[in-house]
Amino acid sequence: MALPPLLSLAIPSETGRVLSIQSHTVQGYVGNKSAVFPLQLLGYDVDPINSVQFSNHTGYPTFKGQVLNGDQLWDIIEGLEANNLLYYTHLLTGYIGSVSFLEKVLQVVDKLRAINPELVYVCDPVMGDDGKLYVPLELVSVYREKVVPVASMLTPNQFEAELLTGLSITSEQKGQEACNILHNGGPSKVVITSINIDGNLLLIGSHQKARGQSPEQFRIMIPKIPAYFTGTGDLMTSLLLGWSNRYPDDLDKAAELAVSSLQALLARTLKDYQRAGYDCKSSSLEIRLIQSQGDICNPEVKYKAERYSD
Repeated sequence: MALPPLLSLAIPSETGRVLSIQSHTVQGYVGNKSAVFPLQLLGYDVDPINSVQFSNHTGYPTFKGQVLNGDQLWDIIEGLEANNLLYYTHLLTGYIGSVSFLEKVLQVVDKLRAINPELVYVCDPVMGDDGKLYVPLELVSVYREKVVPVASMLTPNQFEAELLTGLSITSEQKGQEACNILHNGGPSKVVITSINIDGNLLLIGSHQKARGQSPEQFRIMIPKIPAYFTGTGDLMTSLLLGWSNRYPDDLDKAAELAVSSLQALLARTLKDYQRAGYDCKSSSLEIRLIQSQGDICNPEVKYKAERYSD
């Protein structure tokens, strides 16, 4: 029997290689479980680092598992570096629960950009929703002062955009202003993924194609679904990464594709739970990710972007 070669070799990715640092659950779809599979379907090589490994998401009555600390994260990065495996086209981050871990992620950004200065860092600054913080308050200033300046794309929800900018987003104009403030802080692409204004739900996207230039801004109206789902923000950000890389100059087109995929998946999830006899208003629903592969790869664009005039 022939002996295996002494050295292993990873072939460079032709489509893009994403390092995704997020949570992981054994059962259900949040964090990396929501983000990795869609990106793979869209043609990307994705290397996940699980910031936590839990039995299930924390919305259940109990959960068990382990939390990765900053030193353990750095051990993994050093292992990759020792084997010349740290060339990435994209970094994707989601929920991060401590300042020390977030500070270590910032060191990861620096290290990856030293190897590939063109690295695209897509950050979902998960801090809370509906006026309620999910994370320690001290994380807000770290995101605002240190993460925003190094991010390429930010995907906050309405509450998170308010935390990052200090604005109260009570109108579409305020949403546009929030995007402008974030552009001034660093990222060229900003997508506020969900904004409630006067009973309407919408997404506002903004792309500043050159520093100092007025950004191209748009909105997409989103239907309200009478149910609560987990993992949707993680999925949405991964779809935005995937499609915006394919259409780098057309953030509005990328957002149309991402929103249309997500809405088709949510409609299927709701239908499947209703068919199974569940009360969809009484608990959060696990998304039907695997069953929605077609909607991820080839979404029918039903939700169109409307450009704001300059």
